[in-house]
Amino acid sequence: MEIIHLENEQDFKELIKTDKILVDFFATWCGPCKMLGPVLEKVESDIQVIKVDTDEFEDLSREYGVMSIPTLVLLEKGKEVKRNIGFIDKKNLEDFLK
Repeated sequence: MEIIHLENEQDFKELIKTDKILVDFFATWCGPCKMLGPVLEKVESDIQVIKVDTDEFEDLSREYGVMSIPTLVLLEKGKEVKRNIGFIDKKNLEDFLK
């Protein structure tokens, strides 16, 4: 998985136009978010991951209705197809991405 740390909202709008994108809404202070990082790095997939810091991108987090973190949102051509709230292990994440 290629992991992209979001730097501005314009980049986000461009990146989500691709086929499949996994958006990881997280915060640097969040324990379960810190646990999820290494899991994302271990998963073998051609899906890109966009990491969105909810403290930095509050409007984007609100737009996607993120109430708890970590929240993973799987997008296809910009449309949400799946969502997972909370920590997820490698096997369940691989199943989630199918």
